[in-house]
Amino acid sequence: MPFAIDHIVLNVRDVAATLRFYADVIGLEPERVEEFEAGSVPFPSLRVNADTLVDLLPPAIWGGGEPGERRTNVDHFCLVMHAAEWPALEARLKEAGVDYELGPITLWGAHGNGTSVYIRDTEGNRVELRYYG
Repeated sequence: MPFAIDHIVLNVRDVAATLRFYADVIGLEPERVEEFEAGSVPFPSLRVNADTLVDLLPPAIWGGGEPGERRTNVDHFCLVMHAAEWPALEARLKEAGVDYELGPITLWGAHGNGTSVYIRDTEGNRVELRYYG
């Protein structure tokens, strides 16, 4: 039976900056932001697709951490997109000053070989961005 990612949880220090990064640079759709800001839900989310969310937990939930601490709460997660959307993503990354940590590189994944780049988000989480050719 095939599986899909239901959600990924990221512990973040600056929820607003992380929301802007994933919405404006990557292109995900924010959810529950107004409810989070009003205090009626404990965290906002970003919609990857109909089946998958990224939840952003603020320090009040995960306990914060020491200033300057280099933490990685997830090794990385992979977002896949259509090859035709890749040039627009690259333009947004460049405009935002986001450098590739690795790539473009051909790597094997769930659908065979794809082209990937690795970046870091505003919280230092490693993100793989991929398309299949």
